[in-house]
Amino acid sequence: MRRYLGTVLLVVFPLLSLGGLFWFLSVSHRLPSEIVNKEAKALDFTDNTLQCPVCHMYLVGKNDTAQIITADHKTHFFDDVGCAILWLKEQKLEPRNVVFWVFSGDTKRYIDAYGAFYSIDDKTPMLYGFRAYEQFQEGRIGFEPMRLRMLRGETMQDPKVRQNLLKGR
Repeated sequence: MRRYLGTVLLVVFPLLSLGGLFWFLSVSHRLPSEIVNKEAKALDFTDNTLQCPVCHMYLVGKNDTAQIITADHKTHFFDDVGCAILWLKEQKLEPRNVVFWVFSGDTKRYIDAYGAFYSIDDKTPMLYGFRAYEQFQEGRIGFEPMRLRMLRGETMQDPKVRQNLLKGR
């Protein structure tokens, strides 16, 4: 009986320990995009670990980033709010059917994209020009006008649009 107990301890215990270690490592090293986000909140991420699904740039810092949480509780990360708008169109998703977070340029935290105010001529990662702000200022626009400009291509990437916007500076 003692020999049997000793064999069980020498075989079973190490196997259970290894299984527990592998489980811990797999859970602790998951990317934020792999997390089931039932709370639909903006998630933290480590620089250079996530790629934007539209332009494939790595996210570095939170400035100008956006996060969309879909009905399946999956969080999608974007380096520029313009990329998020293009992704919604590509996925045939209505903006109001998802939770949409944008990083605010003035309060430096994630805010609801639908209530944000957007500049139209800031330097953003993809040079679309739309940066989210929590506070209203003259010249900033709401979510729908920003979305329509993005879908029509009226961004700082267009030389004519850029020239007209920068003329007044």
